[in-house]
This record gives sequence, C-alpha cells and structure tokens, in this order.
Amino acid sequence: MDPVAYYNKYAAKIYEDTVDVDMSGILEEFLSLLKEGDTILDLGCGSGRDSLAMYELGYDVTPMDASEEMCRLAEIHTGMDVLQMSFEDMEFEDVFDGIWACGSLIHVPKNEMPEILGRISDALVAGGVLYLSVKKGSFEGIRGERFICEYTEESLKAMVEKTGLFSVVKLWETEDVRPGHPDTAWVNLLARKR
Repeated sequence: MDPVAYYNKYAAKIYEDTVDVDMSGILEEFLSLLKEGDTILDLGCGSGRDSLAMYELGYDVTPMDASEEMCRLAEIHTGMDVLQMSFEDMEFEDVFDGIWACGSLIHVPKNEMPEILGRISDALVAGGVLYLSVKKGSFEGIRGERFICEYTEESLKAMVEKTGLFSVVKLWETEDVRPGHPDTAWVNLLARKR
C-alpha cells in the first residue's frame, strides 16, 4: 500500500499513538539554531503535535502532510490550516528558515532522496536549518503494509553530504519515545543549507 493510502486508512490510530509523544528535547536542539518568529515547514506533520508546539513557542509554522485524513486531524488538533501536499509536489523557493522532518522521510526510497533533499534545499533560505529523523538500520522495502527505508548514521550523513546542498551540524541516535517500540532507534540529523 502506498504510504498516503496507509496514513489515510490508519489516521485515527496513528494520531492516537503519536499526538502525545514528547519531542521537546529534539525540538530544543532544532529551535536553538533558529530565532523566535522564524518560518518553519513541518514536513509530514502527522497529528500536528510538533507544529502546535513550535507555534506556541512563537514560530511561524506551516504544517504539511500528504495524507488528507492526517491533515484533517492535524487541523482539528492545532486549529491551524494544514497544507495537503506530497514531498514530490513541493516547489517552494527560499521560503522557510527551518524545515522539521520528524520521521516523515522514512517512506522515500533511497534513490529518490537526493531529489527530495533538493526540494527541501530550494524551500530553505540561505543558511536555513533542516532537521530530519529516520529509523536506524539497513532495511529498504515493504514492512507490514508500507515501504520503509532505514539508515545508519554513516549512510545518512554520506547521502546528505553527497548532495552538496547541506553542511551537517549534528548527527546522533535516540531511542524511540513511543510506548511499545523498545527495539526501534532513530538517526537524527541537523544540517544547514549551504
């Protein structure tokens, strides 16, 4: 099943599983590289949890998700307009000071990531900040009902650097903070647009 269809089908459960997850530690890392009031694109916003947190801290946030159902739930949760758009359809030019892609790029095949990173780079202003997180591992393929692509710290850093679009600021691993996911680790990356 394609990821958008998956998120439309299971939107209510995904919302319930993720809306209360505490991302404050990683959000602080990301926001420390920005100024209050800066523009942020929440790429694959899901429940809208992080969009709302950043908005309440004084940032100008644009939540975006490809799933119609996730957009609907995020709008209810945040009271914000949510942009329904896929990564492939993004055509922003120098709009955002920061882009937050928390767990949302895990469904992009590795051979398509350079193009998506190009679209992300285009959307950022010069010196703009990107945060992205992906599942740790080496698997690429269908798991359960959806396509998943995993990275190690080394493979993620190599891919981002190979594009020549970003300078990596920080790379680190975290445990999954959702209950019931003790075997899942995440690779986190902060980078600046060159």
